[in-house]
Amino acid sequence: MSLLHPSPITRRRWQLFRANKRGYRSLWIFLFCFFVSLFVEVIANDKPIVLSYQNHLYFPVLHSYNEKTFGGDFDTEASYRDEYLAQKINAAGWMVWPPIHYSYSTINYHLSVPAPSPPSRENLLGTDDQGRDVLARLIYGFRVSVLFGLLLTVFSSIVGVLAGAVQGYFGGWTDLLFQRFIEIWSGLPELFLLIILASIVTPDFWWLLGILLLFTWMSLTHVVRAEFLRARNFDYVKAARALGVGEGTIMLRHVLPNAMVAAMTYVPFVMSGGVTALTTLDFLGFGLPPGSPSLGELLLQGKSNPQAPWLGFTGFFVIAGMLVLIIFISEAVRDAFDPRKVLKAES
Repeated sequence: MSLLHPSPITRRRWQLFRANKRGYRSLWIFLFCFFVSLFVEVIANDKPIVLSYQNHLYFPVLHSYNEKTFGGDFDTEASYRDEYLAQKINAAGWMVWPPIHYSYSTINYHLSVPAPSPPSRENLLGTDDQGRDVLARLIYGFRVSVLFGLLLTVFSSIVGVLAGAVQGYFGGWTDLLFQRFIEIWSGLPELFLLIILASIVTPDFWWLLGILLLFTWMSLTHVVRAEFLRARNFDYVKAARALGVGEGTIMLRHVLPNAMVAAMTYVPFVMSGGVTALTTLDFLGFGLPPGSPSLGELLLQGKSNPQAPWLGFTGFFVIAGMLVLIIFISEAVRDAFDPRKVLKAES
């Protein structure tokens, strides 16, 4: 069935999902926040979105321009917040700025009080201990956290589903050896390994994603394994095997769709775990490189600066709100894929 013409069971699941008002509204709120964060460069930036200089249009958000392009004195990238350069541009054109005139790394050198400064008209959520705008770092950090959680969920789901499928379908020694390997692998101290590796290499987004993927793939394995163990002896599977259908085709076409129903209920919880893991590592100082926009680093700033409560409160409420939305969505997905609720909706 195509997306334009879903099957009856897909329509029933969507109706069940919508019936959970809390989860349905949480989905739209979460999607709206994520969509806005994808275009954060045109919301919070220390560069104009577009400017006109001597009847020529420039797009500093997309391209870097030399200062001499706008009548400056230095052969470096233009600093549009510099009053001297801004006067030259405005004298021969105009600039359209984002609503927030700060990027995640922009330092406000014109604070009236020492950093971290409290919320003001210039910095709506105040600044951190380095004079950087908290609201800008919050939006950038939200995007990083959600993208990290989504990628970790996708990759870990692929690996976990494949591992569980092989385990459950073939059973026997394959299942036994795989189970012993999972028991040993899951017993490794994940945090200690990250601390050791962080002292050897400089962690970044993809490095952290790869390390966490080594452990998170096991979250879906037991669910898929149980479904394959149950379905491999069904009559339609035996009939397909008797007709000479290949094992791979049977696994992908006949057994996997049923196993994915159970696995889908766990996927949103995997995402919330990925977001929490990144936040925890950033809070402990073993996450993204220093200076990166991070919700965990914002919490760390709140802990280190008790005289600036807006830092801790902002980080706490944003992280808590994001996780609450994900959990509500997870509950709605679980209800939508619950066979008992589907049968109840049919009657």
